[in-house]
Amino acid sequence: MRSTSSKNRTIRAVKPAAALLATALALALTGCGGSDDNSNSGSKTSRSTSGSSVTLPKLNGQTLEVAAVWTGAEQKNFMKVMDEFKKRTGAKINFVPTGNNTSTFLGTKIQGGKPPDVAFLPQVGVLHQFADKGWLKPLGAEAKAQLDKNFSKGWVDLGAWKGKQYGVYAKAANKSLVWYNTAAFQAAGITSTPKTWKTFLSTAQTLSDAGSPAVSVGGADGWTLTDWFENVYLSQAGPQKYDQLAAHKIKWTDPSVKQALTTLAQLWGKNDLLAGGNKGALNTEFPKSVTQTFSGDNPAAMVFEGDFVAANINGDTKAKMGTDAKVFPFPSVGANPPVVSGGDVAVALKDGKGPQALLTFLASTDAAQIWAAQGGILSPNKEMDMSSYKDAITKQIAQALLAAGDNFRFDMSDQAPAAFGGTAGVGEWKDLQDFLRNPKDIAGTQQKLETDAAKAYATG
Repeated sequence: MRSTSSKNRTIRAVKPAAALLATALALALTGCGGSDDNSNSGSKTSRSTSGSSVTLPKLNGQTLEVAAVWTGAEQKNFMKVMDEFKKRTGAKINFVPTGNNTSTFLGTKIQGGKPPDVAFLPQVGVLHQFADKGWLKPLGAEAKAQLDKNFSKGWVDLGAWKGKQYGVYAKAANKSLVWYNTAAFQAAGITSTPKTWKTFLSTAQTLSDAGSPAVSVGGADGWTLTDWFENVYLSQAGPQKYDQLAAHKIKWTDPSVKQALTTLAQLWGKNDLLAGGNKGALNTEFPKSVTQTFSGDNPAAMVFEGDFVAANINGDTKAKMGTDAKVFPFPSVGANPPVVSGGDVAVALKDGKGPQALLTFLASTDAAQIWAAQGGILSPNKEMDMSSYKDAITKQIAQALLAAGDNFRFDMSDQAPAAFGGTAGVGEWKDLQDFLRNPKDIAGTQQKLETDAAKAYATG
């Protein structure tokens, strides 16, 4: 069984973060509209993006290979950060997309003797696995100094394992958001966003009756389905059960899992509420789930996913944030709305000045501000200039994330061994896709989840 003691030590109560998120979104949507907002009232400032807060070595003639899961708009935005690194150091950057099976892709490269210099791991469980195998290089003094200066203890600890600091969480995500098409809401006569699961379902039915596909689900990417489950489970079962299930200290056959799956089936079991029905959802990848909500002749009304949806809205549609596209917190299923966070941790897979310089840069306020200015990301960097965010909504979500400190719950599937929580076609991803295909099979889904989890946690 994989230890999650570091997570359980730094990731605590969920209620304060949920309240902060709801307040921040309310302010963003009612007070800021959709215009770009470069005000910085009450936020910390470090250096402007035109200045330099970090010293980097000259790396002329070196080429660094960087691997990450991102494609499309997310990759393009990241490369703007790499362009600045190249400008300052002279190093060339070769970006390699890993595909959704990040651990398998990287494991094959490492075992073949050709690892990338730096990789972004979307699962903290993979960081633990790679560190145990001796595949990761600890942060050098310069990178560690930037990390300690610019990040809270919770985010620092997430990049550490067994007393060594390996990673920088340069990109975070709030995975408890529902984005909606304002025109669809207006056409259906809906004037307020749902705050509870019950009203979310009734809102979806109203939208469907008015002629809009109610909810767009990117079921072809199994990770989106784990995010659905985690939000329902956290709100309904509570933080303590969430931590227990994340560590596999309770089984997936537990009654709390049955309750969460039963709740999900209230939506997934209604073919008419899903864009394209269940079959269409299973054939829809995450980027399409966003574009079909904010473009086309008959767009869907709502799509659930994290703040990174903004990158797809900005890059792949003509919808304007804050006017055509708005957002509300994931509705409460139990006593409190959930706040589930995720993130991508940058790690070095090779020794040398180049990889360490890149990690140092990624831990700096300079890199955070350049990346934030592209839109569609959150940074856990608490010292960055908050006015760097491209739009008011993202800025408010980022402020809520920082104000929450260490009070959040990290993505459950990302805490699991990759064979269970982070690999396409197997484990939790596949089991929840099968459940979306047949939402009546709750007991069978629980049993499959438990069988796969037990095997993955036993082997690490």
